[in-house]
Amino acid sequence: MKKLNELYQNSDNRWIKGIKINSKEVEKGDLFVCTKGVTADRHDFIDDAIAHGAVAIVVSRNDIKVDKDVFIIQVDDTNLELPKLCAKFYDHPEEKLKMIGVTGTDGKTSVATIIQTFLTSKKCGYIGTNGRRCYLFDKDTNNTTPDADKLYDYFKEFVDAKCKYVAMEASSEAFYRGRLENLSYDVSVITNITKEHLNIHGSFENYIACKEKLFEQTKQEGTSILNGDDSFYEEVKSKCKAKVLTYGKKEDATLRIVSYQLEKDHTKIIYQYQGKNYSITSPLLGEFNVYNLAAGILAVLSIGCTMEEIIPRIKEIYVDGRLNFLKTNTKYNVMIDYAHTPNGIINLLNFVHTLDIKRSIVVLGSAGERDYLKRPLMGKTVVENASYVIFTYEDPRSEDPKDIIEMMVSEIKNRNNYEIVIDRREAIKRAIDIAKDDDMVLILGKGNETYEKLAHEVIYFNDVEEALKAVEERKSREKIKVE
Repeated sequence: MKKLNELYQNSDNRWIKGIKINSKEVEKGDLFVCTKGVTADRHDFIDDAIAHGAVAIVVSRNDIKVDKDVFIIQVDDTNLELPKLCAKFYDHPEEKLKMIGVTGTDGKTSVATIIQTFLTSKKCGYIGTNGRRCYLFDKDTNNTTPDADKLYDYFKEFVDAKCKYVAMEASSEAFYRGRLENLSYDVSVITNITKEHLNIHGSFENYIACKEKLFEQTKQEGTSILNGDDSFYEEVKSKCKAKVLTYGKKEDATLRIVSYQLEKDHTKIIYQYQGKNYSITSPLLGEFNVYNLAAGILAVLSIGCTMEEIIPRIKEIYVDGRLNFLKTNTKYNVMIDYAHTPNGIINLLNFVHTLDIKRSIVVLGSAGERDYLKRPLMGKTVVENASYVIFTYEDPRSEDPKDIIEMMVSEIKNRNNYEIVIDRREAIKRAIDIAKDDDMVLILGKGNETYEKLAHEVIYFNDVEEALKAVEERKSREKIKVE
């Protein structure tokens, strides 16, 4: 807690319990900041915030009038004000941690998790798609990269837990919305860049520019870790202020991928670092994870770890919701994965088709109120690279699932290797039911998430549970039929 006059001069000495930007989350004694989003101006929710107990309001509009008992602070831009205010309120926890930021179209969650595994959850916190975690807690987050009112609170949680580092996913949308303003990174990492979120950024150039902000905000004495094989390597490198290290297959890579052998349950890799070859066995699957692992290794090498310390911990890596092969005791295979971009989908299918399978049957949707421009490409990519596809809904939010799916199939009407099953539970059942011996069912987009965001509510839903339930129901039907 802090007094208001510790945060703003010319204010009074009332106590501030916390900082909120969602009026529904406000509690008695909180300060409410009226930030502006894409679809909402939080100045419109001041009355609701006060009703919930807000005692002070930060505004950028000059037409705001409220009850005299609520203190009003006028600023030029509430969005830019929020991170500065939160840093001050929480006593600058970001300065007490070594900040490691991971960006890229695909692989952010995996790389950030790999980094935390190497540094250990006792020393390193994680913030991203899979929540916020350290050895003391494992909690959910609303966004891959949370808004500043939550982000600095999470940093303080890690400081209080005696963590020295935080490995966080730094999304392009977070930079676009100003959530990461004023943060300086000790280590920045990029996985790759492919077209994504163009509805938010307006152009591919703007999307890349937001990714590059991570490297512009990296301390000059820090380190930037780049994928030397990515087509945008030179573009990103030109924005780096810190020392640059690279990973990839090229001869001059700092951490070179010499060779790898993909298997169903592991990957054998030879990396070269400082002229020495290291043979490892990784639990992570697919070529893309050879790169993700390289990025994570190089990130921790840059802050003083050694390969001898890192290698024993590789076997401990587990990324929730990624390449999750379910134990079904059936002659067909079932995998759950978070892949939800065209590039992520094709990388996954390329790996799956190196395995000893006959057909790939994919269940796929596209999130509502998100990047609608990628939907036709997603549909085209998946039907061209999978044996059969079942299109369904995935977090439709306020959009009609039929409209979302129609966009996904808009460029593949002449194909005959797909069908539409709008209800996700029924789509998963359908995929399980049509699977034959040695087929692979892939349920994509949600990983191990436990919710579906519908128009007016959030319901409990988990792809893993639904798939296992469908498998058991099929087993029961087939047993009855045999008897």
